[in-house]
Amino acid sequence: MQVINMQDQKRSANWRICLYGKPGTGKTSTVKLLPGSTFVLDLDNSGKVLAGENVQVAEFDRTKPIEELNDFISKMLPQVSKNYENLVVDNVSSLEKDWFIEKGRESKNGITNELQHYSMWTNYFTRLISAIYQADCNVLVTAWERQRQITTETGQMFNQYAPDLRDSVLNTFMGLTDIVGRLVIKPKDGTRGVILEGNDGIYAKNRLDQRKGCKVEELFTFDGDD
Repeated sequence: MQVINMQDQKRSANWRICLYGKPGTGKTSTVKLLPGSTFVLDLDNSGKVLAGENVQVAEFDRTKPIEELNDFISKMLPQVSKNYENLVVDNVSSLEKDWFIEKGRESKNGITNELQHYSMWTNYFTRLISAIYQADCNVLVTAWERQRQITTETGQMFNQYAPDLRDSVLNTFMGLTDIVGRLVIKPKDGTRGVILEGNDGIYAKNRLDQRKGCKVEELFTFDGDD
């Protein structure tokens, strides 16, 4: 067990951010805004939008996601943690779907997922994100968005925007993440912004500074930074 003097620590050091939004809102393009050396684990093969940028992209074979991720965690992640300032995991919603497709191929009929696959996914994703978050660098994770139904303590029901992941892994993932922001586009002028404060209709959180929202260009500049 390591004891850390928090007086010497910077809140925004080695941050963990999840950025989610509709497909096409520019989540992958946000990688261009990251300061420092960046490595991208391209889970949905959308890395082409980064052509011409000074980033390293690991192509991902979506037909064998488990084998590819095991190889990344065991062989590549230690080197990424050592040699890069930023790791981008783009995107986990695509990974979830590919994982269940692969497991479906292993079922009796070769298509339909079996009951045990859902508990297996919960354990697998929790271990995966925990391993990634151990990296000694900043970590940006992207996801699509969905609407999920939630019930408040008073019994009211709402549809809430949240990262597109199964509820069985969502709360654990969000609890480990410093900032969860919803990326939106302003219809009038196309300005992209990030919602950082949540409510009944939007899942968002920010435990690194006091911002409730920002332009996407300012997402990685925190209050108190030089």
